[in-house]
Amino acid sequence: MHLDPAPRNSAHKAQWALRRQQVFQQALNTWSHRQGILTTMGSLTLSARLVMPRSRDHKELGEDALTWRLQVIPALSCRVKGGQEGTMDTRHGKEKGSGSPPRMPSLLLEALAKRVMSPTLFSTSCAGTAKLRTLSILLSLLVPAHPTRSPDCGGILTPSGLSYFAEVSKPYAESILQQDFLTPTAPDLFPDFPKPSGNKIDSVKVAELSLSLILYSGLRLSIDVDLGVTPTPSTTKVMRLSILADLHIDMSPDGNLELVTSSCKPTVEELQSTEEMESNSSSSDMDKEINVNKICSEVSKLLFLPDQQLMSLTTPFPVTPSCQLQYRPLAAPLFSEQGITVSLQTAFQVAGIAIPPPVSPVPFSMPKPASSSPSHLTLAFSEHFFTSLFFALEIAGDFNMTIPTPLTTATVAQNITQVGSLFQEDLPVMLQVIFRSSPRVELEEGKAVLKLFLTIHIWAGSPPFQSFLTVHVDMPAELLFSVVDTKMMISAAATEEYELSLAASDVGAVPAALLEELFLPTIRKEVPAQVNAVLSDGVFLPHVSNFTYTDVKVVVHKDYVLVPCNLRLRETTAG
Repeated sequence: MHLDPAPRNSAHKAQWALRRQQVFQQALNTWSHRQGILTTMGSLTLSARLVMPRSRDHKELGEDALTWRLQVIPALSCRVKGGQEGTMDTRHGKEKGSGSPPRMPSLLLEALAKRVMSPTLFSTSCAGTAKLRTLSILLSLLVPAHPTRSPDCGGILTPSGLSYFAEVSKPYAESILQQDFLTPTAPDLFPDFPKPSGNKIDSVKVAELSLSLILYSGLRLSIDVDLGVTPTPSTTKVMRLSILADLHIDMSPDGNLELVTSSCKPTVEELQSTEEMESNSSSSDMDKEINVNKICSEVSKLLFLPDQQLMSLTTPFPVTPSCQLQYRPLAAPLFSEQGITVSLQTAFQVAGIAIPPPVSPVPFSMPKPASSSPSHLTLAFSEHFFTSLFFALEIAGDFNMTIPTPLTTATVAQNITQVGSLFQEDLPVMLQVIFRSSPRVELEEGKAVLKLFLTIHIWAGSPPFQSFLTVHVDMPAELLFSVVDTKMMISAAATEEYELSLAASDVGAVPAALLEELFLPTIRKEVPAQVNAVLSDGVFLPHVSNFTYTDVKVVVHKDYVLVPCNLRLRETTAG
């Protein structure tokens, strides 16, 4: 969009003002992506203003574009210390000198990189909720307009799992057919299923229901239903209704998976009759009565709630009160000899705002399970999935910790004499733990490690506290996995490895060995314990409603984790 450097007359001045407003609106629309910069949440307001450069030299700004500067100003009760301006070329909708999509001004990016939840960034009058809301607004501005679509986890339903689903669908299909054929006055669960009028059906039994794979295409559903028919009081017949249908799974526009019938062929034949002389015509009569064409339009409803099951896969699940995850299919499933493969991308939300995950250095593809695997289902999670999980929890502030120690200023002063002169009374010593860099998960064969990069402020008394030491601690923790129901339970255990260094001191130089002696035992004990407290409710695995997981194993490989398991219909729905 082009603007002259200054208005020349009143008419041009009005036109210039109008176009300036258009540039302003374009800048806001481009920069804010979806959520908008002018946002108010609770006691925090983010406002924005455009500032025209003072230079009158049009050429300095480019031949046909005017560069504007956007200021983002936290206001009201939460005020960010400091301010910074970012520069944006409104013609291209990007930061000046950058080929990337529009981003936050540099201060806010820097603040996010240094952990916005740090107590040193906000004044002490800001409540924790306000800090989280501040972060939510910043995150809304960082979400890319077109996020990268690459899987970080997925699952393979094996042929044995498909057989189990057919097994639990058999009594369900029989119940549906019985209700529609035998109780015509009852509310229909299968509303469009035709009801024969000339012949009375006394019994309905599903003799066989099976599902098999059609390679690279879909599924084949085969159902045999025995109908006990009484055309007259003295005559009984058993008719076999056979349905052979090909199904496939599509992805709907809203991102859910749905079962679709590709082809269907129903047939009716007589198995036995008390009047043999009528047997030749009975099949064709029943064929007309049942109207087999209508059966095909509803055949997928004979399976155990397939669409409801598939839709429940994308349900958002809570991780903590402020963090949610959602598994999203990236495409329709693939059908192969191994089974049905679904690739998923995990989306995380913090305080209701979607956050961009860390960039995955390596694309993830579902590993092939062993052909002899007896498990119904094999779930797979990439290293990037776990790193994104801990990144989201860190952004949510769930890992910010205030840890008490057994020390007081008097006991510390016995080793660091200047502490005694800094504090005239004996005060408890506390540790304020924040992440100076995002945690990272590394997966090796048989081992998972969480790497923590911490800044720990050592202070005395109660807020407003006085920090007299700051240390940097890098410590790995071994991750242990198990599965309960449909949740993965994750726990962290401290290892003997660590790096500790002095970052800042108000009490002079302190040897690293002394810091380790005084504070490391508490750090090694309490940091993993508080991480475990955050993860104590577990992380929901991809799953569908009405089913749980049994016979579960968790196997850690290099770069990914496999979870082979069996399906079990919940008892509340099995009946």
